Formats: sequence, C-alpha cells, structure tokens
Amino acid sequence: MPKIFTDPRLIAEVLERGVENVYPSKDAFAQALKSGKQLTIYNGIDPTGQLHLGHGVILLKLRQLQQLGHKIILLIGDFTGMIGDPTDKLATRKPLTKAQVLANAKGYQQLIGKILDPKKTEFRYNSEWWGKIKADKFLELASELSAARIWERDMFQERLKQGKEVRLHELLYPLLQGYDSVAMDVDVEIGGNDQTVNMLVGREMMKNRNKEKYVLTCKLLVDPTGKKMGKTEGNFVALEDAPDEMYGKVMSWPDTLIPLAFELITVMPLPEVVQIKNELVAGKNPKIAKMLLAYKLVELYHGKAAAISAEEHFKKVFERKEMPAEIPEVTTLAKTLLDALVDCKLAESKSEARRLIAQGGVKVNGAVVKDEQYEVPNHATIQKGKRFFVCVKRG
Repeated sequence: MPKIFTDPRLIAEVLERGVENVYPSKDAFAQALKSGKQLTIYNGIDPTGQLHLGHGVILLKLRQLQQLGHKIILLIGDFTGMIGDPTDKLATRKPLTKAQVLANAKGYQQLIGKILDPKKTEFRYNSEWWGKIKADKFLELASELSAARIWERDMFQERLKQGKEVRLHELLYPLLQGYDSVAMDVDVEIGGNDQTVNMLVGREMMKNRNKEKYVLTCKLLVDPTGKKMGKTEGNFVALEDAPDEMYGKVMSWPDTLIPLAFELITVMPLPEVVQIKNELVAGKNPKIAKMLLAYKLVELYHGKAAAISAEEHFKKVFERKEMPAEIPEVTTLAKTLLDALVDCKLAESKSEARRLIAQGGVKVNGAVVKDEQYEVPNHATIQKGKRFFVCVKRG
C-alpha cells in the first residue's frame, strides 16, 4: 500500500494555494485528505491545442496531491475533444477529426512529465468507454441531467441574445465530461474555475450512485481585464515554448499580473510568495519580481541551466540592446517584407503582417521598415517586436 502523508501544513497548502472553490466544502475535503485513505484524483484535458500555463496551474495542484501519496489520473479527452468544450465560447467550436485530436495529444505525456511523476501518473483516454456506449445507455445517462440547468449557462444565454446558434452536441458536453468520473470511479476532480459546471455534473452523477466526489476548482491565470491569457494578445505561454521565448513572454506581462502568477505557476514556498506580494504593494520595482518569476518558470519547465541562459539572453537583447547570439536561419523564396513575414512564420497571415509593418513593429537589419513591398536582402535579419528574430536566406 502506498504511504499517504497527512501533514496539516501540506494539506492546508493544497486547500488554499491557487484554489477558488471546493465542493462540498474545504472542511469535508480536508477530512478526506487527513483520513489516510488513498484518493483517486483526476483532471481531464481535451487535446484541442497546445498545453499552456493554464494547464500548468492544474498540474501543479495535482503534483501537490501526488506528493501526498494519492493516485493521479490524467485523462486525455480524445472522444470529447472531437466535440469541443463550449465553456466560455461565444461561437460553436469547429469539430476536430480523430486524427487531429490524436496529433494534438502527441507529446502531452512528455510535457506533463515535467511536473508530475510519470511512473506514478496513470494516463487514460475517454474513448475507452465513450467509443463503446450504445444509444440506449446514452439516453439513460442523459435522463440524469436537467436541460434547464444546462440552458442557464451564461455563454448559451449570451449566444441567444446575439442571435447565434447553440448546437445540441454542445448542450450534451457536460454529460460527457460528467460520466468520465463515473467510468473511472474517482474520488476527486480538479480543474479550472471555468470548468465548475462540467465538474459538478460529474459530482451529481456520482451522488446518483451513492458516492461522494470532491471537486476542487483552481483560480484562472487572467490578465487585469479578467481575460484568460491567449494567443491573440501575445501573452499565451505554451509549455513547449523555448526557454528564451518563455522568459520573454513573462517579461511582457502587465505588472498587476505578477502576484497572482507567483501563486499559481511557481513552486516557491507560500511565505516567499506572500513576501513578494507585500513588496510589490509597498512599491518595490516590479521588474525585479518579474525577472524572478520568469526565471522560476523557465527553471520549472526547462531546468536551472536553461533559466540562467534565458535570463542572460533577455539582459543582452533587451537591456544592453545587443543582437541575440543565435538567430534562426530561414530559407525562403519570398522577396517582399510582407511575404517574408508570413513565410518565416513571424506573422500568421498577410493581414497580420500588414498591421505589424504599419505599426512600426518590424525591423530589417536594425532599422524600422514600413514599406510592405520592401525587398528583403539576402542574409538580412528581420526582427518582429522585441523578441523574435530570423535571418533570411534565399532559397
């Protein structure tokens, strides 16, 4: 039998650090953690894109519980991922094929293994049961949920106000996620606060089977406006980002995000996190704290040597205004700056490239260029913003 640790200090951190809510209550979950019984705890990830720091928040909470000796299941939603979770979406998500979902999931285990102990983490796929359930069983499960409760969700009501469609499969998504708890017979589900409804559906379905299921929701890593970190805003940090890129993105975050980020995405002891928060409130230079945050994040996902290197790279390029020591070389047939930005993947589309050029966000050999038809010389260095460089080589 595995040894279960019941240290009150460790349990208190599980219940407090980065936690938004616990159902039915923190006290009830604390008693379960103090009981000495091994709990089966899971988090589900639909492989609809890259793993990012939002996933990292959950993984760190799972690690705390894994270190207490509890069983951790990482569920890859290869079935639900083809449908797409509608949570917080004001438009129907485009369904993914099985091949797309599996392609997205490739490499998840390796990235997750940077936080969780791979030898003590069970990976499962929900097609294991959803791929076998027949229509009569599905209808029986659907009878457990109230349609009115699902319709009340804010995102669906907002879509209706805007005259947008809500597809039937989106209404059924909470049922699909909820039954995952039943299929695996878990004791606890952990997820972001935006997943509360889906996770509570699973709790309700477990109660229908005379079993308590605890639900722990984590705070979301959001910017000062309350928006989740996203690719559009340029502050999205993927767990597979290179050390220099990860460090640089954190340095571009608003100062007001730093205290929350220390709590959610680092493993620094809570007393140190509280001290940093107090220093920031007192007016201490936020850049120093931000550099520490960036260092700790890179160290967590890439190791100490990479963190030291990333910090030096940042100082060299952005404080001393030097060119980076290594600039990736890209072979291209594109001649104009507009085409080169897209071909070198510095812009996702020509419209984005035009915007970058017009705003003065593109340099060639250190000089700002605002002519999209500018012919880029062979072996020229193109710089987008502050962090992204490529050396162009004619194909």
